[in-house]
Amino acid sequence: MHRVLVSACLLGERVRHNGEHKQSHDRVLQRWLREGRVVPFCPEVAGGLPVPRPPAEIARATGGSSVLSGTGRVLDVNGCDVSAFFVAGAQQALEYARRESIRVAVLKDGSPSCGTSFIYDGTFTSRRVPGQGVTAALLRQAGIHVLNEFQFEEADRILTQLPQEGGP
Repeated sequence: MHRVLVSACLLGERVRHNGEHKQSHDRVLQRWLREGRVVPFCPEVAGGLPVPRPPAEIARATGGSSVLSGTGRVLDVNGCDVSAFFVAGAQQALEYARRESIRVAVLKDGSPSCGTSFIYDGTFTSRRVPGQGVTAALLRQAGIHVLNEFQFEEADRILTQLPQEGGP
């Protein structure tokens, strides 16, 4: 049975910057929980950031890949460079996914770590731009299917198409 890496905030864990969660009650997620498929993970906490913490965005909305390559930065609302925490969390997510043979992840869109289709533009004005967070970018670079909290059905379809573990 294939397991799925899921943003901890989607599971009700209070790990977001403001100490809140974004719990999903999606029926596919609920089934995965019953089946024991879900592996919760918060890259920001894993990377060493506290809860609560100042909100952070990728500067100039350059995206997670630029942060991973060292050409972009993640800044908190106070202007502090927190890129190292985001990169460390992304690396831990990838190590964990590899150790658990995870091939699919469902992450919280919009996050500077977990954004899959959009991030915020770096001005802290709630303006969305197309892009991906640091963890989403690293997992995708490693060949892991990364989807957001509105794509549980698609993630489930991908899981059913993967070869069975231990199979050919």
